[in-house]
Formats: sequence, C-alpha cells, structure tokens
Amino acid sequence: MFIEIPQATEANARQYRTAVSVFFFISGLGYSTWASRIPSIQQQLHLNEAQLGLVLLALPIGLMLTMPITGRLLGSFSSRKIMVIGAMVFNLVLSLPGFTTSLWQLALTLFCFGSSRNLLNLSMNAQAVQVQHMYPKSIMTTFHGIWSIAGSTGAGIGYLMVSMQVAPSWHMLIISGLLLVFTLYYGPRNYPDQPVANPVKKPAFSLPDKSLLRFSFICFACMATENTMYDWSSIYFHKVAGGTATAATASFMTYMAAMTLGRFAGDRLVAQMGIKNMLYYSGWLILSGLLLAILLPHPVTTAIGFIFTGLGVSCIVPLVFSLAGRSRDANSGQTLASISTIGYLGFLIVPPLVGFVAQATHLRVSFGIMALCGLLIVLMVSGLPETKREAPVQDTRADS
Repeated sequence: MFIEIPQATEANARQYRTAVSVFFFISGLGYSTWASRIPSIQQQLHLNEAQLGLVLLALPIGLMLTMPITGRLLGSFSSRKIMVIGAMVFNLVLSLPGFTTSLWQLALTLFCFGSSRNLLNLSMNAQAVQVQHMYPKSIMTTFHGIWSIAGSTGAGIGYLMVSMQVAPSWHMLIISGLLLVFTLYYGPRNYPDQPVANPVKKPAFSLPDKSLLRFSFICFACMATENTMYDWSSIYFHKVAGGTATAATASFMTYMAAMTLGRFAGDRLVAQMGIKNMLYYSGWLILSGLLLAILLPHPVTTAIGFIFTGLGVSCIVPLVFSLAGRSRDANSGQTLASISTIGYLGFLIVPPLVGFVAQATHLRVSFGIMALCGLLIVLMVSGLPETKREAPVQDTRADS
C-alpha cells in the first residue's frame, strides 16, 4: 500500500527520484573507482596477497562498526542530511588511498571509507524508500540498477586510467572532485524527510525486531551470495570449470551484466507478479544457477549458471528494503539499518569462509554450501504474507 501524497509533492516526485538516483550513481562510481585501482595500489605499496587480504578487511569492518551509529543518526536526523554528509566524507576519503605510503595508512583510510560508505548507502536507500511511496508502482530495483551501471562505468574508467598509466592518486582525486560537485548540487534537491517522533530506543548492537528477522535472513543470504560471486566467481570459472583467464574475467562481466539487467527489469516484473513471487523466484534462480555450475562444471554451463545467479541476486535486497520500509514503528532509515546489521554479516564473513572450506575440501563444496543460500531465501520468502501487486501507473509521472 502506497502513501497518498499531496499534489505539490507529486509535482516534485520526478525531482526527488532524479536526485536520489544521482546518489546511487555516486556510490557505485566511487566504490568501483577504488576497486579498479586495488592492483595498482598493491604494487605501489609492495603488498603481498596476505597483506592485501588483511588490509582489505578494514573496509567492511568500518562498515559494520558504524552500522548502529548510522541507525541512531537516522533516528534523530533526516536521511537527506545524513546522505549528504556521508557522500561528502565518502568522496573526500576516496581521494586518499592513492596517497598512502604504508599498510597502516591504507588500512585507516579504508576503515573510514567503509564507515562513510555505510552512512551514504543506508541513508540513500532510506531516501529511495521515501520516493517509492510517491509512486504507485515499484521503482526500487531501478535505483540499484543505476548503482550497477555506475559500477561498470567506474571499472571502465579505471581500465582506461591503467592503460594510460595514470597514477591512482590523480585518478581517484579527479573522480572524488567530480562526485563532490554532484553531491553539493543534488543534495538539497532530495526529499526533505523528518525523523520519527519519539523513536524506539535500542542498544547500539541489537538484533532486529522479530517482525524484521525474516527480512534480515533473506538479506544475509543474498549479500553472502553476491559478495562471494564478486570474490570467487572468476576463480571458480578458471580452476573448476576449466576456462581461460580471459574467459574467467568475461564470466564475471556476464554475471554483472545479468545482475544489472535484472535490476532494470525488476520493477516491471514486480508489477506483473508482486514482490513476494519476485523474491521467491529469485531464490530459485540462485539455487538453480549455483547447482548448474557445481554439477556441470563446464565453461558454457557455468556461465549460464552465473547468469541465473546474477538475475537471482539482482532484485532481492531493494525489494526487501521496499517491504521493510513500510513499517510505521520507526523511520525507514532505522529499519534498513536494523536489517542491514545481519545482512552485511553475510557480505563480510561468508566469502572468507568460502576460501577456508575450499582450502580444506574443494571449491565445488564451497559453492555447494553457497547454493543453500538460495534455498534459505525460498524458505524465508514462503513465510511472508501475500503482498499487493503494484498497479500500473495511470498518472503523468515518469516511468522507470
């Protein structure tokens, strides 16, 4: 059920939607800019794989430790204000990794990068939930599709910068400056929401309410699968499926393309089948995709399995955020922070566990365990109440 909004707000709906879309693009482009220069910075600081793996943990640790702080802030201030502050810090910290000269400097920078990314991502999703209320159809997955497009754009720019031998310091400084300009221009154009009056006080580190636990477990399984595919899909394709190193890179891009396509198609599919069915079939896509790659480890079948997995992962988190954001007991920012506390644990701890299991047994066993995430999503979604299908748009506002 969507909130009825006054005519003045309807007139501004397109503005709010465009503005928050820009912040999704800022987040995606900024993160992929850093990721595209990791090999360059590793070489610049003369880090071996073990040192690099250790220092990279600083980013998710910063993200996780600031999760309860972000929830508190979103309960006391508008998500627009937190989003703009988070984006400014995120952009400024983005300019620093290329100037670090030691492992501890890079670790401290990445800790701050993760913390600021958490402020930005949770608050921009809270803004997206507010804008979603202004539209009688689903638009949430499109926002995350924009993030994916920005990620691909950042990777492409990074490839060009490496090809032209541009130093990471200059590359990241330029992108940081451009994103800061967009932040300052579009920040005031976002929805001016207000925090909930007399929000429920909770301990800093607490489990979500029982009503949100099911959403949390769905996000945990999805985020664990998504980050495992980021870290291990190319390695699996090369070592298990027998693809070449070039084909392994192409398989990852295929996965990313499927995830991006799924996000842009997701809102239209939700209008046809409803959110619950969309989540249910997404879980089955993850399960069947990973099982196909495990049971038939050939380059062609594995690539098809990765496509299924990318499509399955694509829409789950934004749709869960959209459902959970309808709660009236707390504002959307607090609700998303609560769910994300468990969800990001999957993003943080599962990919390293995949490596440990693979070292002790085989990478196919690790991916077999990951396939259970798809089954977990199916089981969790089966217990959700039925949701009303999104009605087609009948007014003059913009489509997806």
